Amino acid sequence: MEFLGVPSLILLPSQRNLYGGLKIYLVESKGGAIACMLLALFFLGTWPAILTLLERRGRLPQHTYLDYTITNLLAAVIIAFTFGEIGKSTIEKPNFLNQLSQDNWPSILFAMAGGIVLSLGNLSTQYAWAFVGLSVTAVITASITVVIGTTLNYFLDDRVNKAEILFPGVGCFLIAVCLGSAVHASNAADNEAKLSSFSNDYEDGTAIEASVSKTAYSHHEDLEKRICTNEKAKFGTAHFLMELEQKRAIKVHGKGTFIGLAITFFAGICFSLFSPAFNLATNDQWHTLKDSVPHLSVYTSFFYFSISCFLIAIILNISFLYHPVLNLPKSSFKAYLSDWNGRGWALLAGLLCGFGNGLQFMGGQAAGYAAADAVQALPLVSTFWGILLFGEYRRSSRRTYMLLISMLLMFIVAVGILMASSGHRK
Repeated sequence: MEFLGVPSLILLPSQRNLYGGLKIYLVESKGGAIACMLLALFFLGTWPAILTLLERRGRLPQHTYLDYTITNLLAAVIIAFTFGEIGKSTIEKPNFLNQLSQDNWPSILFAMAGGIVLSLGNLSTQYAWAFVGLSVTAVITASITVVIGTTLNYFLDDRVNKAEILFPGVGCFLIAVCLGSAVHASNAADNEAKLSSFSNDYEDGTAIEASVSKTAYSHHEDLEKRICTNEKAKFGTAHFLMELEQKRAIKVHGKGTFIGLAITFFAGICFSLFSPAFNLATNDQWHTLKDSVPHLSVYTSFFYFSISCFLIAIILNISFLYHPVLNLPKSSFKAYLSDWNGRGWALLAGLLCGFGNGLQFMGGQAAGYAAADAVQALPLVSTFWGILLFGEYRRSSRRTYMLLISMLLMFIVAVGILMASSGHRK
């Protein structure tokens, strides 16, 4: 199916059309769809690292998510009024503004339902990152999305993707997820060993707040002196782990892992449903629209999708300002407006997420939404940022490094196979 006004990142002569002297490039080729997916993979793997960085610096997640939500909606508006308005509007393929007045409410509701579950999933992961870690949260949510979401999209797309390639790719993804879980377990054991090296130094148990390690410091006073001089702890040391707990907004020490895993699994279920809902909004597989009403374009669907995502996020986060969860401190809307610490980064994260989602949907409309779920290999990008920015897996055991390398290699294989399953929507 050809969609006017979708600029292809792979420019082919057959994709060029002229309208009023303007060259229009369409994402209708397999190459263009894969380019969209790759760019979406980078964007969607980067914005979580930015929000994690702000939480680790002590910024309240309610403040961060409110900023993020604003630019996330802005990205959808930009896409709708640029790509959605390029080219001549026809009865079969109306542009964005013309579709706003059409009787297409069933498709609009599907798009908005997708936005609601995505907003709930993104909001949940912001808290899960603190408990479970950026990399492990990403692999668990990705696995649930692939198992449920990709299967649903495959059947909704009338098997446009090659099953003999698609489902082996899903299997590779699940193997990578198992390896990711093993990485988390091994790394947690490494951290426990680091902490246990000094936890026995003080019988009263206060060393966990102020001590580093018996091999590095022999006295409590030495540690206090070093902290007062703001000496930066090295990644992967017990000192670093303790400093992180003191600075971060969400305190996780002493809390059970069940809370974080429960939040993560809830987020994964939400993520597995938003893409099938968007698929129904743009292709009307259940025939809910009247015969004379054209399908929603990917841009119009994304606009309504982002509107509901924005509204849910605003309502919940303003509520969390005054009624916080997980023992976070109370805040207020006035305090949020005056909190400029890290606001630019949060706004950037919203743009990355918004354009990343838009690119994923553009690629999915051209090559099948099941293949577009290859962007769920975003743990590749998140793990890179986790190691570079947060020092994850620094000074870990050889076993942890071997598992980490195996996980990343399997993710690369999974991405390649899912992209190779791309079909062409008729």
